[in-house]
Amino acid sequence: MKSVLFASALALAPMTAIAGEAYTLDPSHSQIVFTYNHLGFSTGTGMFSGFEGEIDWDKEEPANSSVEVSFPVRSMLTGWEARFEHFMSEDFFGADDDEMVTFTSTGIEVTGEDTAIITGDLTLNGVTKSVDLDAKLNQAGDHPMEGKPWAGFDATTTLVRSDYNVGAFAPYVSDEVDVRISIEAMKAD
Repeated sequence: MKSVLFASALALAPMTAIAGEAYTLDPSHSQIVFTYNHLGFSTGTGMFSGFEGEIDWDKEEPANSSVEVSFPVRSMLTGWEARFEHFMSEDFFGADDDEMVTFTSTGIEVTGEDTAIITGDLTLNGVTKSVDLDAKLNQAGDHPMEGKPWAGFDATTTLVRSDYNVGAFAPYVSDEVDVRISIEAMKAD
């Protein structure tokens, strides 16, 4: 489960670029959803939402962009209080109220007109590892209700829980966690 949080954090991280424009994540329309196999019987799901971060987006040279995101581990949503408490226990995160998940981009490789691989440092459960996000620009333009520049991105990655010391019950509960990130960001004032 920590891997899920880690991946979520990574996807939401703001980008910092030398020649870019600052965009702030819209916490009401940014989510990280993670899934894992539970004993072969079901697919467990969780989510992080309401987080904040920044993107420094260089539209002319996207490889110069950057992302930075952070959020509390305890902001995880599981849909069942007992599952949440188990994930926060020493079996998994052992998370206190101050424990954060962070993602800071270290490089961006443009792979297409609207796609890129965002590489960055994901810190989860006190462990920092490099993670690649397969990212796509969904749309950029003026927001029809807000009347200002807006952008939307999706990204995916797979995390290995045991890499972050949250591998309890693996391989019965899958060590690999699939992460899907979807964010909206507005041009900063």
